[in-house]
Amino acid sequence: MTLSHVELASGRLLRLREVRTRSTYGGLLEGYPCKRLNDMVLSGVDSMARRTWPGTPVQVIEPVRTRPDGDATEGLPFGPVERLPSVIMAGWFTSEPVDPALDAVLCHSRLAVVWFQDDAVLPAGQAGVALRQVDWDAYALDDER
Repeated sequence: MTLSHVELASGRLLRLREVRTRSTYGGLLEGYPCKRLNDMVLSGVDSMARRTWPGTPVQVIEPVRTRPDGDATEGLPFGPVERLPSVIMAGWFTSEPVDPALDAVLCHSRLAVVWFQDDAVLPAGQAGVALRQVDWDAYALDDER
């Protein structure tokens, strides 16, 4: 079942087949978001997507990192405060085959994509800029249905 359709900047139409969402800092009991923590979050989402959709290539879209207080937090023990968008989205997408020689009825391409956004709304149509820039042809894998 298709949950949503997303059109890439290249014009390719993707079908969102499965999605998982998670709070970026939901388990943070003490401390604060900083570069070190954010690097661990990014490493973890790649591993999570590979375990969730084994055999499917994964592309993690680098999120925008913001420093809400500018340089005012420079002296903190783990470095300055650095925030990622509040929701991690991991989706399993399919589309027409990458190889034009393959039959679009018998084959499809697939890719798991992890991206960050400020809310838990499913992407649709002209989705966020980062998601629309996915280089499908470079990362996706062709499959027989």
